[in-house]
Amino acid sequence: MDIVLLVFGFVLMLVGIFGSFLPILPGPPISWVGLLLLHLTKAIPQDWVFLGITAALALLVFGLDYVIPAMGTKKFGGTKYGVIGTTIGLLVALFFPVLGPFGIVVWPFVGALVGELLNKADGKTATKAAFGSFLGFLTGTFMKFLIAIIFLGLFIGKAWDHRLELFPFLH
Repeated sequence: MDIVLLVFGFVLMLVGIFGSFLPILPGPPISWVGLLLLHLTKAIPQDWVFLGITAALALLVFGLDYVIPAMGTKKFGGTKYGVIGTTIGLLVALFFPVLGPFGIVVWPFVGALVGELLNKADGKTATKAAFGSFLGFLTGTFMKFLIAIIFLGLFIGKAWDHRLELFPFLH
């Protein structure tokens, strides 16, 4: 059973990395489930403090991924209309994936642009705010990818440290 948990956990690690880029998969939480499965083996000592800290990190990054595009809009001169537009664009991308994976990039940008234009901003200001939304998206994606890679490193490190317990036939 340990081998099954190890393999399934590793697969979830890889899915978590892909989920860092695909909007339909919550990358860091999926990677965390991979860490959990590793700790459910008999070979790896259960470390609930480690699992709690990594779970908190996964959830924090997952939550920030929805906040950062709006912060990027605000940072680049966007108003609350641009922030609201970014949020609406993000929700459109999540619930109506018209453009597939590209929608998570396009819709927050369009939402910020429309929000700023409705607020009577000129085209240049609206475009700058929309660009801030796009940078926010890239930042969130990078954070999710970084956490997923760190979790993979932790997974491999723990599995390697306990390889003899995981694979007793290697003795």
